[in-house]
Amino acid sequence: MDRATRTLLAEHARFMRRNMTPAEKQLWYSFLRDYPIRFSNQIIIGPYIVDFLCRKVRLSVELDGSQHYEENHRRYDEIRTTYLEMEGIKELRFPNSYVRENLEGVCEAIHQEVQKRRNDLCAIPLDLVRNKK
Repeated sequence: MDRATRTLLAEHARFMRRNMTPAEKQLWYSFLRDYPIRFSNQIIIGPYIVDFLCRKVRLSVELDGSQHYEENHRRYDEIRTTYLEMEGIKELRFPNSYVRENLEGVCEAIHQEVQKRRNDLCAIPLDLVRNKK
């Protein structure tokens, strides 16, 4: 990737960090920001920007709006998921509506995947993670 493309991607990632969707804000501020294993938001991986990334367990969390169910977006998402898998990154996808309607279920799914991908973690109950403060 050339320098100009990388710069444009970085600018776009910064913009997306400052202008998160309501679902992204909800998941970030209620769970991922204070999760014991660090997640970052709007991170560049190759030619893509992922919504949330935990580098330590190589886990990406993607929140999808309705446009992701259109044919051209589905194909783009398939290619992107394949790219991430080739980089050793597991991708979890959730519709925005699912975050709004079942935040606890989304948090549980993320937590379970983190635990599955971390061999050195002893079992940390989700309620301890959520009540960290």
